[in-house]
Amino acid sequence: MSLATAFDLPLTGYVRQRQLMTILPFSPATLWRKVADHSFPAPVKLSERVTAWKVEDVRAWMLDRETV
Repeated sequence: MSLATAFDLPLTGYVRQRQLMTILPFSPATLWRKVADHSFPAPVKLSERVTAWKVEDVRAWMLDRETV
């Protein structure tokens, strides 16, 4: 599986973990570690069984990493 880019994200809305994993250079376990230590945006609970990230937050995180 090849790594996708930020251009593969929708412009607005929410993205689930499965789609995030195609653009992030780390594992799901690392994603949740980064959420816990506040180095990655926290997800939003959309319903009892649906958790997703705001695309705008993910894009801002990616831009911030590029400028560091």
